[in-house]
Amino acid sequence: MSSLLLLAELAAIAIVFAGLPLAYLWSRPGYSFFQKLNWVLVFMTFDLIVFGAFTRLTDSGLGCPDWPGCYGTSNPWHAIGEIQLAEANMPTGPVTVIKAWIEMIHRYLAMTVGALILIQVGLAFSKVKSLGKKPLLGSLGLLVLVCTQGAFGAWTVTLKLQPIIVTIHLMLALALLACLTAYAQQEWEEKYSSILRFQTKPLSAKLLLLASVALFTQIFLGAWVSTNYAVLACPDFPTCMGSFLPETAWQEGFTLWRGLGLNAQGESISPIALQTIHWAHRLFAVIAIAALGLLGISALQLSNSTLSGMGRMARLLLGLLILQALTGISNVVFQWPLFAALMHTAGSAALVFCLVRLAQWSSWSAPIHLKIVKSL
Repeated sequence: MSSLLLLAELAAIAIVFAGLPLAYLWSRPGYSFFQKLNWVLVFMTFDLIVFGAFTRLTDSGLGCPDWPGCYGTSNPWHAIGEIQLAEANMPTGPVTVIKAWIEMIHRYLAMTVGALILIQVGLAFSKVKSLGKKPLLGSLGLLVLVCTQGAFGAWTVTLKLQPIIVTIHLMLALALLACLTAYAQQEWEEKYSSILRFQTKPLSAKLLLLASVALFTQIFLGAWVSTNYAVLACPDFPTCMGSFLPETAWQEGFTLWRGLGLNAQGESISPIALQTIHWAHRLFAVIAIAALGLLGISALQLSNSTLSGMGRMARLLLGLLILQALTGISNVVFQWPLFAALMHTAGSAALVFCLVRLAQWSSWSAPIHLKIVKSL
């Protein structure tokens, strides 16, 4: 299949997938289509992150070993012969029929998000006269970010799951979720907003920044654990190999540019380096939980009946922290079950969402007067 035909078929698939949420939005009364689309993009990106984790955890990242198609075709049905031949040679993968479909569905979802952002750009452009240039510039920034994310998705395949590339791919996905959430909660069209003004001490922006840095650092460390397959490097809890001070190899474990399963010299990475990667994630979890817990408690104390939105986000944040601790421990105790691993990734994405939502009540956002925008 020629490259142009392949791209045309993939574009058609993206249009069909994007048409489903668009049709749903048209059928929903109230609010503007633009505002609803922004929140649907948040939902779709969250789903994409979780399905991306499913793709990685089922070892389906190379289910189609080329990009953007599958053996040069737009779907695994057209490449069934090549896939079955590869599966016959290696029955457990990396290429199997099921893994090929998982990988391509992940790509279809990514293309859908990209198509919806293109529509968002078009709508923002059509509203320049009424809303100004800020929504358009913001949407163009989101388009650049999703294209960058797509490039790292391609490199994930072509560089054969190199850990730093896969890790950056996840971090960019979470950055996209954060930016989409921040964009969606803006009052681009105030006539659709329910605004309530009051005076209260706002949430500390410095504390919010501290919690954000701690969260993204911990997510990076967690992604580094996952992409290096180091989850079971410490098979016991709370100790690692029976010790609270296990043997470590920091330089080997955190050499970023290297192949999957290899060290900087191209040799097999040592078990000690893998347990170092795992142990670093556990140690920093204490700092991350403390910073996020302090933010959640602070937001809960500042919230009241008037500011119920911040109270709900604070309770959700604290609940997610408990969930993250439980699923993280479960990954070790129960030997990395798929459900717990998926919930751990979903919880990380949900925490990012909570932090961005809490930012609208921070001292940097509105030092005296705060606005509550009715959510969808």
